[in-house]
Amino acid sequence: MENDAIVALIESTMEGSNAQVTGDGHHFELNVVSEQFAGKTRVQQQQLVYKALAEPIGNGQIHAVSIRCYTPDEWKNS
Repeated sequence: MENDAIVALIESTMEGSNAQVTGDGHHFELNVVSEQFAGKTRVQQQQLVYKALAEPIGNGQIHAVSIRCYTPDEWKNS
């Protein structure tokens, strides 16, 4: 799966989010910025991203992901 396709999938599923993706076609690193993460635990934040990626993970297009989630304020301060 292409990095741009993952960005599009996340950003279309998680309204108002911004995603940055790097990877080799099967293993990916994701930075996702979304207001939806505010007030949620890290596990809950990652669950939102996994939900957006459920189909390509389930069919093997994505083998492994490393997810970093940020609220807009956290992203500005990182």
